[in-house]
Amino acid sequence: MSTSASARTRPADADNFYQSQAVTTQKVAFPNQYDMTVAGNLYLPKGMDQGQRHPAIIVGHPMGAVKEQSANLYAIKMAEQGFVTLSIDLPFWGESSGKPRNVVSPDMYSEAFSAAVDYLGTRPFVNRNRIGVIGICGSGSFAISAAKIDPRLKAIATVSMYDMGQANRNALNKSQSLEQRKRIIAEAAEQRYVEFEGGVTRYTSGTVHEINENSHPIEIEFYEFYRTPRGEFIPAGSSKETATHPTLSSNTKFMNFYPFNDIEIISPRPLLFITGDQAHSREFSEDAYQRAAEPKELYYVPGAGHVDLYDRVNLIPFGKLAGFFTKNL
Repeated sequence: MSTSASARTRPADADNFYQSQAVTTQKVAFPNQYDMTVAGNLYLPKGMDQGQRHPAIIVGHPMGAVKEQSANLYAIKMAEQGFVTLSIDLPFWGESSGKPRNVVSPDMYSEAFSAAVDYLGTRPFVNRNRIGVIGICGSGSFAISAAKIDPRLKAIATVSMYDMGQANRNALNKSQSLEQRKRIIAEAAEQRYVEFEGGVTRYTSGTVHEINENSHPIEIEFYEFYRTPRGEFIPAGSSKETATHPTLSSNTKFMNFYPFNDIEIISPRPLLFITGDQAHSREFSEDAYQRAAEPKELYYVPGAGHVDLYDRVNLIPFGKLAGFFTKNL
């Protein structure tokens, strides 16, 4: 079966590369606490009074993606609702700095959200006491990790969240055994020798490059977004071969990542977890919701899968998000 025949028809409401005449866009860059550059797109509602201070929202992209995949869409849509918004590339990805490229560093990923607060909170048109965050897929867990130690993030929403620690330790539905995990760790550790001595970098996970009649439904779901014109975006310096794939030797950093531990410390700041009721990833939003303290809400989007909430503008509950941030920022 060819890739074109095996992929479903692109949903009519998929609009990852949405643009708006109602907002202005500015490419920005700012340092994190480690003097690395975080790149982003700043969106302002047209006609906004820059002499006043406005609420702002940071948007983080899915793991292995870049801001042009899902994050820009959310940022533009929320700017249309009157918010200052900032979509960012996580360190080692997209236009943000960090080498080697595609390295996994949960601490640096979380730090990017605090660096974005530094940037927004020092803009004359932003109210630094009214800054929130939307984390999509893996960025949901990174935003929560940041919010636990950065009270400047006043309201936290996640969409189709992946707990990247749990996903790598145990896989979906806890389907990976401890022995399998240990084999992955051992393989990654050996690869460090190879790269230390100048050998070829190996990559892992990410999105498959081909699908066929034997492909898993989740592989197909991601392929249809990342490997087709629906959502494919290859940033400068990357390639079709490496885009979405973290390095094998660094990916085990996720094994030590426990973003939901102590999540209750975020209270009384509000949390909103959005997931599709058909999403293969809903277990992560449900776990976070169970652990979190009030105020919190778990919102199911009827009929939506995981990737549906990346770009399907008729399914994504932008009104729900706008109401959450209007109330809490």
